[in-house]
Order: sequence, then C-alpha cells, then structure tokens
Amino acid sequence: MASFLLFLSIISFLFPFISSSNSSTTIPLSFLNTNTNQDFYQKLTHLASFSLARAHHIKNPQDSSISNIPLYPHSYGGYSITLPFGTPPQKIPFVMDTGSSFVWFPCTKKYQCSKCPVSSQKNPTFIPRLSSSARVLGCLNPKCSWIHPKNSPKSLCHDCESRNRTNCKHACPPYMILYGSGSTAGIGLVETLNLPNKKIPNFLVGCSLLSSQQPAGIAGFGRGMSSLPSQLGAKKLSYCLVSHMFNDIPKSSMLVLDTVYEKSKNLIRTPLLKSPFVAGRNALAGYYYVGLRKITVGEQIVKVPYQYLAPNSKGNGGTIVDSGTTFTFLNHDIFVPVMNAFVNQVKGFSRTEKIERLTNLRPCFNVSGHKIVSLPEMKFHFQGGSEMVLPLANYFSIVGENDVICLTMVSDSRLELSTGPSIILGNFQMQNFFVEFDLKNDMFGFRHQVCK
Repeated sequence: MASFLLFLSIISFLFPFISSSNSSTTIPLSFLNTNTNQDFYQKLTHLASFSLARAHHIKNPQDSSISNIPLYPHSYGGYSITLPFGTPPQKIPFVMDTGSSFVWFPCTKKYQCSKCPVSSQKNPTFIPRLSSSARVLGCLNPKCSWIHPKNSPKSLCHDCESRNRTNCKHACPPYMILYGSGSTAGIGLVETLNLPNKKIPNFLVGCSLLSSQQPAGIAGFGRGMSSLPSQLGAKKLSYCLVSHMFNDIPKSSMLVLDTVYEKSKNLIRTPLLKSPFVAGRNALAGYYYVGLRKITVGEQIVKVPYQYLAPNSKGNGGTIVDSGTTFTFLNHDIFVPVMNAFVNQVKGFSRTEKIERLTNLRPCFNVSGHKIVSLPEMKFHFQGGSEMVLPLANYFSIVGENDVICLTMVSDSRLELSTGPSIILGNFQMQNFFVEFDLKNDMFGFRHQVCK
C-alpha cells in the first residue's frame, strides 16, 4: 500500500504531453467475459464469489479519495459498452454499472493491472497524447469536487497562493477507488465524449494508471453527478439485458439515454425511492432504490422484514437495482426463508451439498434422469402493487452435465453485511427484461421480453 500511495503522489508528473438533436443516444450493450479458460463449475463459483464481494462493497462503500449504444454480455457476469473518447476518437470498452457514478478507463501505454485475466490485457487503453482535446482536471474546476466530495476547493488547492487562486494551474488530486473485488487509481481528465449523434466536450473521466482485478474500465450509470447519465443530462435510462450464456458470442442489445422526456408504454412501474445521504458514505446517494415488499416462492410468501424495507438514517436497509452485480444478494434473514421455501416445495429431488460447497450456491438439486423438472414460480412484489414474475432461467441454472440445478442468488452470514442495502437485485435476474430508470419522475419500469 505504501508504494501504491507513493505512486499516486507522483502520478501528476507522468503527463508532460497534456496541459492543465437528437434527444436519444443508443449504445450496444454486451455481456463481458474476462476468463475463457474456466470450466462451468469454476465460472459459477467465480460469479457467486464475485456477487458476494460486490455485495460487500455495495453495502459498505468506501468514499474514494478520489443516443443508441450497443450493450454486450460477457461471461464473467457483467455487461459492456464501447464509448469513443478524444479527438480523434479512441474506442474504449467499459463495464456498464448502475451501482457506481464514476467513469474511468485504462490510460496510457504504461497502464498496469495486477491480478487481471490475460484476456483483459488485449483491451485497448486510452492514450491522452494522441488526443488534442485531453486536459488534466484542474483543482479549481468544480468537477474536482465530484471526485473528492468531502473536500472543498480551498483544501484541494492548498498549494495555490490565495491572491492568485483564479490562475492556479494545479491539477485535481489523484483518485483511488476501492471496489468489492479490486481497485483503481489515476487522475481526472476533461475530454470529449463522441456519441453517435452528439459530442460532449469537457466530460469528466478518470485516467487510471494502476488497477487491481479490474478487467476493463467502468462506466458509472448511478445517480451521482459524475455518472454518464448525469453528465449528459439524461431524463431516462433504459436497457434490455440479453441472456447469460457464459461465453463471448457477439450478441448485443441496446442501452438508450433520452435527453427529451417521452413516457414509455406497456411498462410495469414502481417508484424509485429517495437515496439516503449519510456522512462518510457518499456512494449510497448514487444507488437506485426500489420498494421491494415481499417475495413469493410458489405458494409461500416471504415478507421483507420491516427494518429492511427502506434505508434508515444510517443508510442500512432497502433494495437497489445494480447492473454490476451478477447474482441477486439477499440479507441472511431474507435468504434463508427463500431457500427453505424452495427446499420445502421441491419434491422428488435430493440436495447435492457437494455442489453447494463447490459453487457457493444453494440450494442445489440433483435432477439426473428427469426429462421434466417442475419448480415453484418466483415473484418480486414492489411498492404500489407491481409484480415481477421471474422466468425459471433467471433464478435457477443448470450446473454440470444437466444433472444439477442451483438457485442463482447469494447470501452471507457475515455480520458486517447487515449494513447498507439489504437486497441487491443483480443482472442475472434481469435477463430478458426491458428496464427503464425514469430519472425525471423517479420511477422504475420493466417488462419481460426477449432482448436482442
């Protein structure tokens, strides 16, 4: 860590080459793979562990010191988009993440990523010296406080003489962002984002020089000021997630950002709840909270305990929608009755504890020799009476050679996970759902459809 912080202290000296419509944008969205060498057991184990690590980060966020777009799926559990930055444009892949609000890319030819899959090393990095519009973010730029929300401009620019503050050329201090399974660090840039139907100058983006376990840059789509929708002034964000096939077949759907509001039709809607503002936990304010009231498994109703319905004054409780999480996370007090509801209603199949230990998923059932398997239906019930009926493929997955099936939701009995959101709705449960974040009216809409 000491060497890492030393690196951050000298990071600003590595940049001698730069100085201090249409109403809708659609981007292809695809599933992201970073390790093609894993077998299916390893992939499920990785995804379950990743989802738990992600939940730990979401629930205990660390404040960092810090148009039509194709959306592609990949086998490590996330979805990616490609965005062109700079003049001339350089195309960079990003993980699409509604659970964070900062946009950053791997930057310069000296970019290093420790503990990253070999396949991710083929991803392009942004080269600032090849862009005539790249500028280091200055410490007096208001956007510097988006990266360092706990600091005032005066404290960020303490090296500037007070009488010459308006001419201060100091860069915004470096950032370091901690994620559930890794980290990244670099400096802020203001750069041109080239969307299909418009150019966005002076877009705040992170130029990361060091990362750990981050296979690609991250495009934050949360509710914070530095997120991509916020910087574009989007009124709506919508996307449709293609099925997880745990491979890199080039299949994509579309992510749409609307800057002119028009109400969508044929959607089931529930309110987006007010995000909590908690000192020292600024990330909570960027999450998309919804009012999940109960879960039904077949004939059994699992009510969400009162203390988990909405975030309290400390930011604990509530349900969020997070595209960066693969398998939905349920607090222990919610997960256990959901698991037991399946165990009590699934008849004629034995549990396979060996596979449960191997994959970190439970319950798992041995269905070998059965051509037809009947499982209880699962529904999410939201505030206002709206219901999300999950297709079977969205909450059970076949493991191995068609002889075992496992519930694709996770939990953890660790005490610290009682903080933060109680339920994190992951992208696996949102496969083949069109979802819309109505940012103007604070509504979350959805409908089941085949995404393509």
